[in-house]
Amino acid sequence: MKVFKFGGASVNSIERIKNLGPILQEFKEDQLVVIISAMGKTTNALEKVAEAFFEGNRETALTLFHEIKTNHLAIAQQLMTRGYADCEMQLADFFTEIEWLLHDKPVRDFDYYYDQVVCLGELLSTCILSHFLNEWGIANQWVDVRDLIRTDNNFRDANIDWETSTEKIQGLMKKGIGPSSKILITQGFIGATDDNESSTLGREGSDYTAAIFANIVEAESLTIWKDVAAVMNADPKVFPDAVTIPVLNYTEVIEMAYYGAQVIHPKTIKPLQNKGIPLLVKCFLDSSLAGTQIHNKQIKGLPPIIVLKPKQVLVTMTTTDFSFVGDHHMRELYGLMESMHLKPNLMQTGAISLMISLDDQSEKISKLAQAASGIFDVQIEKGLTLLTIRHYTAATIEQHLAGKTAVLQQQSRETLQFLY
Repeated sequence: MKVFKFGGASVNSIERIKNLGPILQEFKEDQLVVIISAMGKTTNALEKVAEAFFEGNRETALTLFHEIKTNHLAIAQQLMTRGYADCEMQLADFFTEIEWLLHDKPVRDFDYYYDQVVCLGELLSTCILSHFLNEWGIANQWVDVRDLIRTDNNFRDANIDWETSTEKIQGLMKKGIGPSSKILITQGFIGATDDNESSTLGREGSDYTAAIFANIVEAESLTIWKDVAAVMNADPKVFPDAVTIPVLNYTEVIEMAYYGAQVIHPKTIKPLQNKGIPLLVKCFLDSSLAGTQIHNKQIKGLPPIIVLKPKQVLVTMTTTDFSFVGDHHMRELYGLMESMHLKPNLMQTGAISLMISLDDQSEKISKLAQAASGIFDVQIEKGLTLLTIRHYTAATIEQHLAGKTAVLQQQSRETLQFLY
């Protein structure tokens, strides 16, 4: 069995959706689990719906949601003829699920409502894709991943209940995908709690979902289909001279993900590594390209790998009594960040101060500053960018740091980080 994951870029237009059929037909002899993300910018659009609802702008939320609803119905109508009515009925159930919520008033934290709303994107895309492929002659079984992936209630970054999820997924596989189909289609990024409330696994979590399935079904391989020829040493949209990397290992990909490279979700690798499952990154625009193979062997001679993280905030904390920063300060600070689900991207300790680079999540940053103000004087600087270069050379440093003013910098034998 093989596991495929198609991201939002692969289903962001009628032409690209139709392109999935020939790719799946290439593997018609294989049993496939196919994980599909939300279409195009649907997740961003649903985030705006959740924000408007939580801020009390019900009419705005409903208007924004109506646009999403209309767009998906139009796509389904363009893709199908005889299968459209059944698809429309299934879509209507999903729409109703959200519309009931939007007519209520928020009484819980934002992260809870975020997950209930944003999870819809994957349900809509997979519903449309499944009906389209069946009409196109590629038989498949659609399943709601919320019936399979069990999580805790840490909304927006939920943790997997591996025991329950394994039991449910293996139970489904024992029944068989279907009498006339070798393809199971389901959603990435989402799961459900013990109370059957929708949860999400973190932004770009569809890769992680695919790795969970690959681990549990002990897949031959996991292939992530993207709109680039292979994994590249930098984002080609930002760095035109970016080059492809034909082979990587798990460790290098984990490092890239940790520093913010968008190619693979940070949690994806460990489930694959645990069972020695190779990860392939292939191009859905041209499936004949070799792509990148990721395994557990040593790799030498890698080019400099460049990662940019914009929208950074530098939080500078200075002890109020000018005492040295000690273990108790660090324990309190890490406890605060853990409770708020904040991950430092870069941290530096001085004699009486701490400097931390964080993603700009305004509400959480404000809470952190307020909570830390009892033991620190806190200053916040916004509008920064974090540049990370792995396997740097003198020429690479000179090229990418020229004209930039460092706010914070760290350098090891392998990695340079530069906040500017």
